[in-house]
Amino acid sequence: MKKISQALLFVLFSVASFSQQATDSIKTEVADTTFSLKDTINQNRKFSRDETGYRFSGKAYAYNKKRVTLVAAGNIAGYGGSMAALYKSWYSQYPQSNFHTFDDNREWKQIDKFGHAYAAYIESYGSMEMWRWAGLSRKQRIWIGGMSGAAYQTLIEVLDGFSAQWGWSWSDFAANMVGSSLLVSQELAWNEQRIRYKFSFHRKEYGNQQLDQRANVIYGSSTMERMLKDYNGQTYWLSANLKSFLPHSNLPAWLNIAGGYGAEGMFGARVNVWKDEHDNVTLDRRDIKRYRQFYIAPDIDLSKIRTKSKFLRLTFGVLNSFKFPAPSLELSNNKLRWNWIHF
Repeated sequence: MKKISQALLFVLFSVASFSQQATDSIKTEVADTTFSLKDTINQNRKFSRDETGYRFSGKAYAYNKKRVTLVAAGNIAGYGGSMAALYKSWYSQYPQSNFHTFDDNREWKQIDKFGHAYAAYIESYGSMEMWRWAGLSRKQRIWIGGMSGAAYQTLIEVLDGFSAQWGWSWSDFAANMVGSSLLVSQELAWNEQRIRYKFSFHRKEYGNQQLDQRANVIYGSSTMERMLKDYNGQTYWLSANLKSFLPHSNLPAWLNIAGGYGAEGMFGARVNVWKDEHDNVTLDRRDIKRYRQFYIAPDIDLSKIRTKSKFLRLTFGVLNSFKFPAPSLELSNNKLRWNWIHF
């Protein structure tokens, strides 16, 4: 539970940091070869060449030593400070132990694993774009920035390994690697993110005093706590840009199709049995079915919406890590269900 909260909080910090860097007024675009107007119209975007002559979407930046220093210092100070604060506020409050592992692969219908992959993906994306802004070569920014998300999350996993209450989770580590690899593989193959990893949340109202009390204990009572912790209300999406795969079509450049995964009915890590500390009784709610949910829905890639406004670019940069609210088709309990609006 703790780890997904840390991951999503760091996601917001990472995306916001990148967006601020990307809109800096002292941008230095490389005045190198650009592709023809025909290519620009066909792809509905601006293409440039970086210092290696490699074609990619967006702006190209010359190597800038000051920016490299700034990005490196920002990563060290930002992440180092957040890790120190995390240790002081969380890990130091719990018993420590020798390094050990813990198998949590069967918990929470694996929603937490999707959260780990999402966090690593978004962190890697933000880091890679900051290194692009600093002017690193294509492969440097892909590998250094692209794998940083997995590295950041792995350090948290190491702290778990020395905590008596948790432990190093190989499945969490694998999920971290999947998230960063999704970004790196697309950059190496296409020089763009044709498939974006996204997140959405809807607050669950359980309508039962016993379940509401349980949810408040394990998920928190505020909307922000529920967004970070309530696995019953979280959905993770892979959102594919149709124009990127069908460049000669008349589809709008911003239109995506997304597949999502979620789960419901979870009031414990593996089973719906828990101890009520207040009444000192064990509650058995295995009558509540725990089940998976699969979705398909339209989406919007906000990075494809062109604007000269720095504020809008900043806003779009943050919001593009979240699934755009839209109708969805749901498959769960072997039945199809239509949702008029899905958050």
